Amino acid sequence: MGALPIYVGEMKILVVGSGGREHALVETLRRSSREPEILCAPGNAGIAQAARVKPISADTLPGVQAIVELGKAERVDLVVIGPEAPLVLGLANALESAGIKVFGPRKEAARLEGSKAFTKEFLARHSIPTAAFHVFEEVAAARAHVEHVPLPVVLKADGLAAGKGVIVARTRTEALAAVETILVEKRFGEAGSRLVVEEFLPGSELSLLIVTDGESFVALETAQDYKPVFDGDQGPNTGGMGCYSPYYRLDDPVIQLALERIVRPTLKGLSKDGIQFRGLLYVGLMLTARGPEVLEFNVRFGDPETQVILSRLQSDLVELFERTIEGRLQGYKPVWDARHSVCVVATSGGYPDRHKTGLEIQGLHEAAATNVRIFHGATTLAPDGRVLTAGGRVLGVTALGETREEARDQAYSAMKKLHFEGIHYRRDIGSRGRYTARGQ
Repeated sequence: MGALPIYVGEMKILVVGSGGREHALVETLRRSSREPEILCAPGNAGIAQAARVKPISADTLPGVQAIVELGKAERVDLVVIGPEAPLVLGLANALESAGIKVFGPRKEAARLEGSKAFTKEFLARHSIPTAAFHVFEEVAAARAHVEHVPLPVVLKADGLAAGKGVIVARTRTEALAAVETILVEKRFGEAGSRLVVEEFLPGSELSLLIVTDGESFVALETAQDYKPVFDGDQGPNTGGMGCYSPYYRLDDPVIQLALERIVRPTLKGLSKDGIQFRGLLYVGLMLTARGPEVLEFNVRFGDPETQVILSRLQSDLVELFERTIEGRLQGYKPVWDARHSVCVVATSGGYPDRHKTGLEIQGLHEAAATNVRIFHGATTLAPDGRVLTAGGRVLGVTALGETREEARDQAYSAMKKLHFEGIHYRRDIGSRGRYTARGQ
């Protein structure tokens, strides 16, 4: 798809972040009837074709303050925060203090993602279904515990680890090695100052995204994400190798059960604890034999769930965000495209471990001409205009189709036109999942 003109309208929106999620947010916000001017900080090569980019990252406290100053200098009407790190650092609080409207929860609510131990304790306190767990700071105690727990077992770094701080250990040796990786080697940095050891939950995963103004909420269309790097769910977990939507219909009994047992008690628990949550709550669920149980909470849009979900949104995203901020969500129902959406992520060879950057990406125009959306993740522009890789998850090729199979075929046809040294992508995105007639 060709680049649209950059609007310079009466409304000005700043999107914070630099990945595929933020590219999808930028493109969706541009479709608003308000025709806003979009800024993005720091953005990427794809976002630069649709918005004015500013080289400011908000993953440090000085960066948070720089975003606030940018918002004031540009007199932005709305800031949309994409990544988790700025939320955990308190960017929403700082923007609100400066009198700037912001879509994204405050620091206090962002702890639901910033600390897995905090979340598990919150769930236990409010009797919300989740896996049994223990939290450790001492290495010896953690080792002793995993020597006796049933296998497989899940070990998680407590803090933010860019989607990579979860290890599923299927043997005792792997479990002990995971303790070393997280608590001793500090593979995930300060995120591994505490370790959460969880019961393994067999079942099917579901991504359920909820927009809430603190009282009312709107459930967005469902999606299923693929975390492991290789086909057949093999290899280490990543930030997401692909996704499809819908997974279940919103009126499916499974979704209604999740809203009743998980979402409503969570919002009630937050209110009881004196925590106001305004923004997007990503509920990662495992559909088990016991019913839906919480795997994790995120406090922002997922990536690549955002790409497939927003590709199907027909309502005005600006209106949804403003209703959330102003506490006007009650009774609001977004309109969705009935078609299916599939996103396939192209990564650098070696990801999620060591990988090269600065590699030229070829075939972007040819792939875009196939009527798919190509959302840039880790990309940057060279001085001569070439698009280069800048990290692990590089591109998200997203297609719509009357069936999931049609969308999948379109995405993979476009992916075959893209190339950079070491390009890797899964070949089985959208080919599995619980998707019976009732789920269609």
